[in-house]
Amino acid sequence: MKVSVLAAGMVALGLAAHGQASEFPNDTIEVVTHSGAGGGTDLTARAMMRSVEPLMETDMVIVNKPGGAGDASLKYLGQRPADGYTVLTWTTGHAVRQAKNGETEATGLIPIARATNDPQVLMTKCGAYEDAKSFIDAQKDKALRYGVTHVANIDDVSAFMFGRAADIAQPNIVSFKGGGELQTNLVGGNIDVAVMNYGEASSQIEAGTICPMVVMSDEPLAEAPDVATTEQLGIDANYSTVRGFAVREGTPDAVVEKLRTVMMEGMQDEEFGKFLTSTMGLDPKTSVAGAEVWGEQMDSSVARMNQALIELGYIKP
Repeated sequence: MKVSVLAAGMVALGLAAHGQASEFPNDTIEVVTHSGAGGGTDLTARAMMRSVEPLMETDMVIVNKPGGAGDASLKYLGQRPADGYTVLTWTTGHAVRQAKNGETEATGLIPIARATNDPQVLMTKCGAYEDAKSFIDAQKDKALRYGVTHVANIDDVSAFMFGRAADIAQPNIVSFKGGGELQTNLVGGNIDVAVMNYGEASSQIEAGTICPMVVMSDEPLAEAPDVATTEQLGIDANYSTVRGFAVREGTPDAVVEKLRTVMMEGMQDEEFGKFLTSTMGLDPKTSVAGAEVWGEQMDSSVARMNQALIELGYIKP
């Protein structure tokens, strides 16, 4: 992953289809997502645009390219000029897709900034377990039923890898179409554990029907500081749903730096912070990050997912 700027000669020679890089931006910027309207990725991209568009001083529009677990959005980006006018909303789904393609880093992309770092959370029906220790001890000899909404993706991979790292019985995976169905079956007792992000179940958590047991992160959640993390438990299984922004490799230096500067400024404002806390249940201080941190995480996400998918037999080494 190239976090440093490209060669200076690229800027001098790189006339974009929309004009000189030094004039960027002078046309509409497309923000591409791999999800449909209303999903978490789409909402994140739109929240970013509300804060960044006034600072960018040009129009920004969403381009939804669902399909192929990220393939359609990556293909669309590859068909557009490397000029900064097409920005990809890169997520864990893209890490899975690139890992399945045999890649061990986020190749072909330049990181701009991270918007969300949303840890996977293992949740149970309230009252089922006293704490994280009793939850883990219950699985030493008995496999629990783990509900997920993605197969061969972040949800079941994180569940399986948690099982291995915690040295417990491997979970029995049950797949559901969406988070609502998943929560209903957890409360109804048809599954024992739900693998979700905190924001997905915030209303049920507030109502006292669903309780987070383990946060798969090295830092506690701002909204649930007392819930044990995998880091605190000594379990090497930190997995997050991440969302951030990237452009095609080959985009001129000046354009990359303009996008990085303006996006970071916009996503550190009060409005985007409110989106993170109220809609996603995240701490803006630990979610928003610059290009260096984001680039390293993009690469590590692909590498870690590649290894996990090999270990679980989804792909061959």
